[in-house]
Amino acid sequence: MAKPSTDRAESLIEALPYIQKFRGELFVIKYGGSAMEDEQVIERFLRDVVFLEAVGINPVLIHGGGKAITQRMRDAGQKARFVNGLRVTDAEAIRIVEEVLDTVINPGIVTQLNALGGQAVGIPGKQVLVGRKLPPQTDGKTTAVDLGYVGEVVEVRLEDILAAVAREHVPVISPLAKDADGVVLNINADIAAGTIAGRLQAAKMIYLSDVPGIMRDPLEKDSLIPSVNAEKIEQLIEDEIIVGGMIPKVESAMQALAQGVKKIHFIDGRTPHALLLEIFTNTGIGTEIIP
Repeated sequence: MAKPSTDRAESLIEALPYIQKFRGELFVIKYGGSAMEDEQVIERFLRDVVFLEAVGINPVLIHGGGKAITQRMRDAGQKARFVNGLRVTDAEAIRIVEEVLDTVINPGIVTQLNALGGQAVGIPGKQVLVGRKLPPQTDGKTTAVDLGYVGEVVEVRLEDILAAVAREHVPVISPLAKDADGVVLNINADIAAGTIAGRLQAAKMIYLSDVPGIMRDPLEKDSLIPSVNAEKIEQLIEDEIIVGGMIPKVESAMQALAQGVKKIHFIDGRTPHALLLEIFTNTGIGTEIIP
């Protein structure tokens, strides 16, 4: 049943102060997980991004591609392996990662945004991110593992990103970097997004994935933590409430806050119009992290 007209009008009125507050601001959005798999979910999310652009907010989109990469690696006879949420990436794997991200996923997102009436431009991460190889990692259960062509971001070259924003285009950035010798490195998309948000000092950094937010118990849907500060995050990691792939997300969020990002949001991209509900309603739907 359709909403009464007055309810629809009230939704617009509720959104108005947020539109006024954030007009002209930069929002960095990390897009990944199951939100990138279902065609309906993808279209709803990308419409939300176009909406942000239309009301004067400047979205910067950093995408993942983990499951598509895992499938392509499986097709090539490779088995995916992760340590502390980071993909072990050998020479064959980095070739696959680069191909999937920069020739399939990135241009696909740009094409869809433009088809929905937005204006977007693809920016290969290796064009704007300078990285260095990560040292061997351990998860506490195994000996240290060499992750291969996996890096961290040491510099963000903002010129191309800011030029796109100035043209009122949505920059769509892949999570790849080049090191000082021109070697391509796989960057965890959460870490890439947090680093970019920090350098841009974005008003908001939004992680959109396939979990509702930070949960005290992932099996209990009512255990969502709606708001948490930096100090409590450290305790949640210590108590092993935040584990696995959520660790790089929250660590990159903490770094972004330390660099001047005003607020972090974790939301479930499978929820219809999750982005708009989190930004333009009084209650929101996910977890926010504040300094």
